Amino acid sequence: MSESRVPSPDSRLRIAVLASGRGSNLQALIDAIAARRLGAEIAGVFSDRGDAMALRRAQAAGISAIAVDPREHATRLAFDAELFARIDALAPDLIVCAGYMRLISEPAVQAHRGCLVNIHPSLLPAFKGLRTHIQALAAGVDAHGASVHFVTPDLDGGPVIAQARVPIHPGDDAESLGRRVLEREHPLLVETVGLIAAGRIALRDDLVMLDGMPLSTPLQLAANNRFA
Repeated sequence: MSESRVPSPDSRLRIAVLASGRGSNLQALIDAIAARRLGAEIAGVFSDRGDAMALRRAQAAGISAIAVDPREHATRLAFDAELFARIDALAPDLIVCAGYMRLISEPAVQAHRGCLVNIHPSLLPAFKGLRTHIQALAAGVDAHGASVHFVTPDLDGGPVIAQARVPIHPGDDAESLGRRVLEREHPLLVETVGLIAAGRIALRDDLVMLDGMPLSTPLQLAANNRFA
């Protein structure tokens, strides 16, 4: 598909969340929905790890929590086929990768193009892949941050929707920088999903559209946790 799906005006955005670990970004979505700051519902949470804390967070919130073990599948394609069959059974409007640590196969990505987003801890296109805080410190840049982007087959290479910048302080190490980036990830993800839920953000071909117009640069999250 070449354009994002959006819910009908009389329904709420149905989200499926993919997470491999702690699930703090998942919790940010759960909390925003509970506080009625985000007009959406989480239909299910999926993980490649049965012991992921994200699954426990989902269960505590009364959300369907499903683990699919990649070791039980001969190939990545077979694993993704089962995983996304289970996701598609819930008919989500949007799939959010929130700390999901596996590459998604090209057939699965293409089948969900425009409906699949990821939050990545860097100011893309800088510092793709893993250990982004170490990468940023090694590069000597003065700012780091997080990005929400549409997922494409290229690793962390899809069109960027929005970003949050975090200054790098003298004496920062990967742990201290990572804590500050994570604090900004939470409102960044909530606000971005909120725009998608409102039907204001969509992917058309390879362009991020805001209110029907191409977005020339990613939206920037301001200090008040709103987009500037």
